[in-house]
Amino acid sequence: MGTNTDINQRKDDHIHLCLHEEVTGRGISTGFEQFRFIHQALPEINFSDINTESFFLGKRIKMPYLISSMTGGTEMAYSINKNLAQAAQEKGWALGLGSARAAVESPAQVYTFQVRKYAPDIPIIANIGAVQLNNGFGIDECKRVVDMSEADALVLHLNSLQELIQPEGNTNFKGLFKKIEVLCQEFPLPIGIKEVGWGINGVLAKRFFEAGVSFIDLAGAGGTSWSQVEKLRSSDSLKIAVAEALKDWGLSTTDCLIDVKSQSAMGTTIASGGLKNGVEAAKAIALGADLVGFGRSILLESVDSLIQRFTQLEWELKAAMFGIGTDSIDSLKNTKWIKRL
Repeated sequence: MGTNTDINQRKDDHIHLCLHEEVTGRGISTGFEQFRFIHQALPEINFSDINTESFFLGKRIKMPYLISSMTGGTEMAYSINKNLAQAAQEKGWALGLGSARAAVESPAQVYTFQVRKYAPDIPIIANIGAVQLNNGFGIDECKRVVDMSEADALVLHLNSLQELIQPEGNTNFKGLFKKIEVLCQEFPLPIGIKEVGWGINGVLAKRFFEAGVSFIDLAGAGGTSWSQVEKLRSSDSLKIAVAEALKDWGLSTTDCLIDVKSQSAMGTTIASGGLKNGVEAAKAIALGADLVGFGRSILLESVDSLIQRFTQLEWELKAAMFGIGTDSIDSLKNTKWIKRL
């Protein structure tokens, strides 16, 4: 286990690399470019009547949008989380926080996850790596994570290939499914599962839902590749070479959605991984998503710039809905006006 200083430096490294370096997977896309809505020249709805409200974790949200879990544990991360929380509160989005392992191991970092005062009304999701269940974390540590952030749920992220390339990585993922199942049965709040950029297939998603998982963030390939991020941190020539070989690894976001839907998996499905705009968000919902997550593309510097970006993403979703003549998220989920090219 690394020191708290090591973890904090890693968090700052991740932020810097995601902001300033090319860390997208290469040779693979999200797949959204393969789908096209069928334009309805006469939509038969009033644009101002389009209703994008949804419910998540028992709370009403104005948009079916989630800020994907990204960061925490350092002063820079706190500034980012604070701005994201303020913008999410104003625009009515759900908010996912980054991994809270650093705060559990170092109480001095707890404040970087305490943004509920800036976002009193929206769903907030606390987050730890699932592998930590094999590294000393149990139900008490998980409760501490949600309590310190006043969260509505806990998500366990799956990042096996990131851990493999990461200099400080933990690759013991053995027996985790059973531990996740037990946690779902014993934990007082909803448990979610999220990948970090390589996708979750339909069979595994169905198993998770049947085990008691409440929501799954598919986090498909086509966006940030964490093996590429860790490659840029590494000085190990072997790991650098392996990361390069993995540059096109994963299941695209659209393939994940289609596969999960084919399994009739019953639970809240979140589509994330490389989505660029609200039209792609509309496609994701039409393909089976309940919510859509945005991550690295919204790592902006100020609340004002975030609100401007959020507003654009909202209008793009509504424009797509207007273009096919659907005025609610439920009807968008059931639309037949999308085809594969």
